Amino acid sequence: MAAQEPRLNEEINAREVRLIGYDGEQMGIYPIASAQQIADDEGLDLVEIAPNADPPVCRIMDYGKFKYDQAIKAKQARKNQSKIETKEMKFRPKIDVGDYTTKKKHILRFLEAGSKVKITIMFRGREMAHPEQGLSILERLADDLKDVAAIESQPKMEGRNMHMLIAPLAGAGKKKDAKQGAKPAAADKGGAAETASDAPEEEETTAVGAAMKAAQAAAEEAAE
Repeated sequence: MAAQEPRLNEEINAREVRLIGYDGEQMGIYPIASAQQIADDEGLDLVEIAPNADPPVCRIMDYGKFKYDQAIKAKQARKNQSKIETKEMKFRPKIDVGDYTTKKKHILRFLEAGSKVKITIMFRGREMAHPEQGLSILERLADDLKDVAAIESQPKMEGRNMHMLIAPLAGAGKKKDAKQGAKPAAADKGGAAETASDAPEEEETTAVGAAMKAAQAAAEEAAE
């Protein structure tokens, strides 16, 4: 459920409000018309941040910018969330050494990328009479990859196939990430400059959110 939007400007119907300035200053209690006039004179919004306080607490801020900054941060957070994929690699019970080595390299690459891997042994005809051959391959794989993966689902038969699910150990993909993250010194300096230029805006957004919470707590304390 989305958070309820606060009342802004003319939407605020309180007779008087406890006012907080743009810089976080506690300005005291004002009639709503006076508080609105102060916000208008600064070209900003009057935002009701603690409607249940007595009197309600309002803050002067650029609410459009605040909402925009919050949306950007939420989008970035969603972008940074890791999506774990499950890849599948299929084997035959009588796989030769060369094919086994090649498929193992593919599995290792999947694990380093952070994916889980479903290992499937496919049996045909009379091979069904020797499930131990498939189990032997899965056990061999688990042992070969024990430094980078753990068994998440033990081997089991489903129809003509035997499956096992393995997942990367924590930190298994760090080596690859470190290589991908390596940049020339000049690029790093540019990135540092960009980060530095963005810092004031991010700090302002964080400060506004924190101030809204602090103001509500202060108002409720004052009301008591």
